[in-house]
Amino acid sequence: MSEISTEQAPSQVPRSSRRRELITFLVLAFGIWPVVAVGVVGGYGFLVWMFQIIYGPPGPPGH
Repeated sequence: MSEISTEQAPSQVPRSSRRRELITFLVLAFGIWPVVAVGVVGGYGFLVWMFQIIYGPPGPPGH
């Protein structure tokens, strides 16, 4: 009725693959993405700063 398969079931992930996936996740979660987030926020702040240097600070126009 049922055949014995040589393929691995999805729940039987090899230990080395699971370890590599965990290391990849940790590097992304605590290494690369924080650096990207700081870069994006810092880049936006820099753009706002440069815009205000050229066009002045926000607010009503001076008389």
